[in-house]
Amino acid sequence: MKIGLYFGSFNPIHNGHLIIANYIVQHTGLEQVWFVVSPQNPLKKSGSLLNEYHRLYMAQISVEEEPALKVSDIEFRLPRPSYTIDTLTYLDEKYPSHEFALIMGSDSFQNLPSWKNYQQILSRYPVYVYERPAHAPVNIYPEARITFLHAPLLEISSTYIRNNVKEGKSIRFLVPDKVRNEIEQNGYYRNQ
Repeated sequence: MKIGLYFGSFNPIHNGHLIIANYIVQHTGLEQVWFVVSPQNPLKKSGSLLNEYHRLYMAQISVEEEPALKVSDIEFRLPRPSYTIDTLTYLDEKYPSHEFALIMGSDSFQNLPSWKNYQQILSRYPVYVYERPAHAPVNIYPEARITFLHAPLLEISSTYIRNNVKEGKSIRFLVPDKVRNEIEQNGYYRNQ
């Protein structure tokens, strides 16, 4: 099976993430997209993250009715911080019958040289890059298997959602209703 891996903190997962994942399943040769929830992104401060199990659960309930979208907790069992190349290597060993590809925004694609062993990622895996506002994608890796996508984008971010919660503003229509209920019932992000 051809699987696209969409890595992120998902702090919280929102409709923009889901639209991109669904677009990729519908418009590429990838059969599934796995949201790989990162307990600790080496490029982000861990203190700003909601508990990893709360983020994982919100991702799970957001895709539970979508068979082509899955959530993976694989990085919860790997050394921290989580490095994409290490996770990819582990997944290759655990699921030898699957073919994995990487999904990222054009902002992350521009930062690829700061990733651990990024050349190895580019030589071993196809990469699907969706355009993010103010980050026009440019392929400076002609030898790599890179596909640029023009997926429908919502100019929302997890930061925007967290700020709305903190300020007492509605996040309805920004996140799935199940995620909104989880955030509201548990008071997530109110005091960050």
